[in-house]
Amino acid sequence: MMLYQFSSRSDTGRLRTNNEDAVACEASLGLAVLADGMGGYNAGEVASAMATGTVSTALGTWLLTHQEKASARETAIAMRLSVERANQAIHQASLDNSEFTGMGTTLVVAVFSGARVLVGHVGDSRCYRWRNEQLSQLTRDHSLLQEQLDAGLLTPQAAQHVPYRNLVTRALGVEDQVALDVGEHVVSPGDLYLLCSDGLSDMLPDDALAQLLKNGGPEEELAQTLVDAANAAGGRDNISVILVRATGGPPTRRLLPRWWTR
Repeated sequence: MMLYQFSSRSDTGRLRTNNEDAVACEASLGLAVLADGMGGYNAGEVASAMATGTVSTALGTWLLTHQEKASARETAIAMRLSVERANQAIHQASLDNSEFTGMGTTLVVAVFSGARVLVGHVGDSRCYRWRNEQLSQLTRDHSLLQEQLDAGLLTPQAAQHVPYRNLVTRALGVEDQVALDVGEHVVSPGDLYLLCSDGLSDMLPDDALAQLLKNGGPEEELAQTLVDAANAAGGRDNISVILVRATGGPPTRRLLPRWWTR
């Protein structure tokens, strides 16, 4: 049986006065949720809290009764429905309260079960996998910057210096519907999964992240090390991380990841 160890940290950073990130973990269900809010005064905090709270409650309730027998596709559907519920709640709150007008949030959610993980995301909050001293990004940002990289309009080097790195093209709460990208990945014993807000990934390039993960250590200490490194690099935004370590279980055969997009 594969076992999973969860740890998380969320920090305001060095320049912000409030934390608009939110994290939620339900280790017994293999569930991790992270959101990075945006909007006017306090609205980002409201959006991210609503997203993590709604998704962890709705999806957690479903997992509690269905997880053992559910297929990957059924779990992906449940994940998508919980995110749609969160999106509708955030969008309606923005319409009902003028202080919340325009609020939204990115989201990354992972469900670990047996020797697989389903990862869903909206926006530029990410999920990485550290395996055999190799760092892989399992999500692809929904951002203007990523679109320009994909179109060949920017080089990765030039992308480090553009002023619109944080402009996302998809977020919860902005419209009455949202599309969640979901991917299924095979888990191997020893894998380490990192969910993070862009307050970490913007401050630390992949090679710096890889070096910190290579240095290792207990998950609780490593989560704090990542936050500290982002702050040392400038800490321009809120910083949130969730680490999930896979231990035990038999070796798994290699499978190609599967993706579902709407």
